Amino acid sequence: MATLQETGRPTKGGPARPGSRCRPDCQAGEGWRGAAAAAAVPGLVVVAGATALAFLGARFLPGVNPATLAVILGALLANTGMHTDRLRPGTHVAGHRLLRIAVVLLGFQLSASTLRAIGLPGAALVLGTVAVTFTGLLVLGRLFGLPLARSLLLATGYSICGASAVAAVRHTVDADEDDVAVAVALVTLCGSLAIFVLPALRGSLHLNPVQFGAWVGASVHDVGQTVATAQVVPGALTVAMVVKLSRVALLLPLVTALGMRARRQALPGATAQRPPVLPLFLVGFVLAAAANSSGLVPTPALHDLAQVQHVALVAALVGLGTGIHRRVLARAGGRVLIVGLVGWVLVAGTALVAVHLTGISAG
Repeated sequence: MATLQETGRPTKGGPARPGSRCRPDCQAGEGWRGAAAAAAVPGLVVVAGATALAFLGARFLPGVNPATLAVILGALLANTGMHTDRLRPGTHVAGHRLLRIAVVLLGFQLSASTLRAIGLPGAALVLGTVAVTFTGLLVLGRLFGLPLARSLLLATGYSICGASAVAAVRHTVDADEDDVAVAVALVTLCGSLAIFVLPALRGSLHLNPVQFGAWVGASVHDVGQTVATAQVVPGALTVAMVVKLSRVALLLPLVTALGMRARRQALPGATAQRPPVLPLFLVGFVLAAAANSSGLVPTPALHDLAQVQHVALVAALVGLGTGIHRRVLARAGGRVLIVGLVGWVLVAGTALVAVHLTGISAG
């Protein structure tokens, strides 16, 4: 049985976190059957209501997307005392299981034809932006004294695909619940800021629609945020999505590399505790992308799957939002906020320079 000292990560005012890397109030390791499933129902009902409210609110608040509202609603539940013990099993399921499902379904938006469409300039844009952003955030995290796990979550979320990337790497970097909550809060905040800031800068930067779309696709964190940002400019959305999904494709090699690193650093003789090189839900992501690339999945079905993925992600963000408590943010301090904001400027600036260096100017 796991002991409280397995991770060696102390909590404020208490013993080290358990091997599950969950907070004491989370439902780590709980099976999904019988009493556990029944216990999750109240929380899932609240998550469903908050998800519906997030989509409804986005319709009446121009420029605000459901993902942002979902995180805000989850955080409101946590910080107003409404996130009771009765709701925690369900919000935990949403923030963990639903997020993994959303990552798997994201694979249906990726295909070999998408990767071929970006060409060599697009590939250079994506690889350069991801490499500089990932490395830069790790350096920033070290300079500001952030824990390595938190820096890795931020680096992956900013460089690849926001909360989905955070979920994909959390178990390969020994991240705890607070690390995840802070990373999700920051990638959501900065991705939401991009929806307003990037279109406002387009005119002064003299970007044509294709250049703007490439900039958005290479720098905005979440797929939904990418759509919300690029659709403001006619002719920008298609290239933005091609570039963005090409970034998503890098999730697989990045998680694999981090998984191999984690296994090499595991204690000798602790093979059973080592994280897998590739988590099972990422295998599902790969299979979904392969199914899409095969052409066997009808286009209407792909559209429906994209809608389901969006809903699942928003619901998962409600669950993750309940982990964003003011005490967590207070413990994180201003340093992590500075790293997050500087990281946002880094990814946007790097992508903009790369757009010009690669000469992307026509469809």
